[in-house]
Amino acid sequence: MMERSLGAEGRVAELTALVSGAASKRGIGRGVALRLAREGRPIALLDRDRQLLDEAERAVRVEGAEDVACVVADVTDPEGVRSAYEKVSGLLPPVGAVVHCAGVADPTPIDGLSSGAFANTIAVNLIGAFTVFSQALPTMRELGVGRLVAISSTAAQNGGGNYSRSAYAASKAGLEGLMRGIGHELAGMGVTANSVSPANIDTDIMGGPLSGARREAFVERTPVGRLGTVEEVAELVAFLVGPLGGFSTGATYYLNGGMYMG
Repeated sequence: MMERSLGAEGRVAELTALVSGAASKRGIGRGVALRLAREGRPIALLDRDRQLLDEAERAVRVEGAEDVACVVADVTDPEGVRSAYEKVSGLLPPVGAVVHCAGVADPTPIDGLSSGAFANTIAVNLIGAFTVFSQALPTMRELGVGRLVAISSTAAQNGGGNYSRSAYAASKAGLEGLMRGIGHELAGMGVTANSVSPANIDTDIMGGPLSGARREAFVERTPVGRLGTVEEVAELVAFLVGPLGGFSTGATYYLNGGMYMG
C-alpha cells in the first residue's frame, strides 16, 4: 500500500464547509457555523427555515466569513438536498466538509410513541445524515479529501437523554454506526467520518432554555458541575473538519462533562 501524502489535507480549509441545521439561534449548527466563520472558510448554511437562515448568514458574516451561501432544504427530502448542493456548487468552492447538526427529539415514552413519530425521528437524525453526506461524497472522492462530522448524543449510549427517549436514542446509535461505517469504507480515499456526542448542552433541543430548578437539576447530574456550551462543541468540530483532523476517522468524541465515560 502506497503511503498517502499529506498534501491534500491542507486544502480542506479552502473548501466549503456545509452545515445542516444551521439556523436555530441557540443550536449547535449555528455555533459551528460561527466558529468556522472565524477561520474565513467558505460556508454553506442549510436549514428549512428561510428567515432564521437569513439571520444566521448575517451572524457568520459578522464573524468574518465572506463567502456564504444559504440554502433552504429539508434533510428528509433527497431531491431538495440535491438541489441545495447544486446551488452551493454554483456559488462557492467545492464542498470539502459537511457537519450534520439537523436533529429532532421526541420525549414521548415508548409505550405511547406512534410509528409515525418514531419514523420521523429516524428520518431526520439518521436517514437525513445519510442524505446530506451522500451528496458530498462524489466531490470528496474526486478531491481526495473530505471531512464528515455528525452531531450525535450520549443518548446513544445510555438509552435516552434528559429530555428525549427511545426513538432519539435509536437514531443516534444508528448515526454513530453509520459514521464508523463511512470512516471504514472511505479512509483510504482521504475522507474522514466522525461523531461528536454531547450531553447537557443548553440548546433548544433540550425542550427549551434551561433555567431555574430545571437547570439546577441538570447541573447536579453533571460530574464537572456545570452545563456545556455550544462553543465547546463547535471547537471540537472545527478541529475535526480542519487540516489537522485527517488522522481521526470512525471515532465518537464524548463531550458531556463526565455524564458518560466510554
